[in-house]
Amino acid sequence: MAIRLGPNQYGKAEVRVVAVDRSSPRHTLVDLNVSSSLRGDFTAAHTAGDNAHVLTTDTQKNTVFAFARDGVGSPEAFALRLARHFAGAYAWISGARVAVDSFGWDRIAVGGQPHEHAFRRDGGEVRTAVVTVNGDTAHVLAGLRDLVVLKTTGSEFWGFPRDRYTTLAETRERILATAVTARWRYTSTDLDWDATYDAVRTALLEAFAGTHSMALQQTLYAMGAAVLERCPDVAEVRLSMPNKHHFPADLSAFGLDNPDAVYAAADRPYGLIEGAVLRDDVPPAEVAWLGTPGFC
Repeated sequence: MAIRLGPNQYGKAEVRVVAVDRSSPRHTLVDLNVSSSLRGDFTAAHTAGDNAHVLTTDTQKNTVFAFARDGVGSPEAFALRLARHFAGAYAWISGARVAVDSFGWDRIAVGGQPHEHAFRRDGGEVRTAVVTVNGDTAHVLAGLRDLVVLKTTGSEFWGFPRDRYTTLAETRERILATAVTARWRYTSTDLDWDATYDAVRTALLEAFAGTHSMALQQTLYAMGAAVLERCPDVAEVRLSMPNKHHFPADLSAFGLDNPDAVYAAADRPYGLIEGAVLRDDVPPAEVAWLGTPGFC
């Protein structure tokens, strides 16, 4: 029997970086969580403890801070800079993956005007970017997570099979709520990242709101299709959407009816709907998704 080392990578996870631009009285702020992973010839480190090819994870951390010193820009642009640097650092490094979470901050309003240097953290939504450099090729994934959305009508669920274990009632009217996690792959590495991100996010939201849903699966597909129709630089969209159930509260014990007015929001368990929506004229690029778990 022969034993050999399989696929491997290593890096520095979750480097927390806050960068402030003080070049004008109106300061700007970026708040990032950056993770790097390197791929290449690291066999000797695993099999013999030979670290000659190991660019230390501490060095990777320090590089993140040093690059932030010169400005961050968009998450996609920052990840591209870092991934290209790491992939080209040494001959034995064949590729790099850099993932960036970007946390939003809003200016505090004072006297009705946005303050120049005081901020508050916005909601739970997080902008994400993952860049993979593989040899001379770079792939960019953008995305978001914890985009919580809800509609109070325009959602039904019926016509499903029933067996001895089925208790769920059919409904022609229900609350539809989810927390969207989405990633999409670009066909280019030279885009206006912020404008394109905003266009994709708008397409997702408008499709959620505008689709009369017979199932969350249908809504997921409509959201992905809307992105591809609106944004020609997007090759594919992958979505993960938990069904945040809202069940009508039973008020009969109090002698009250419930005319679809009061609901109990269930925390768990929940349905989890996941899927990908693809263009059929763009080749796949699975290397872009390596290290990104599940659909998103």
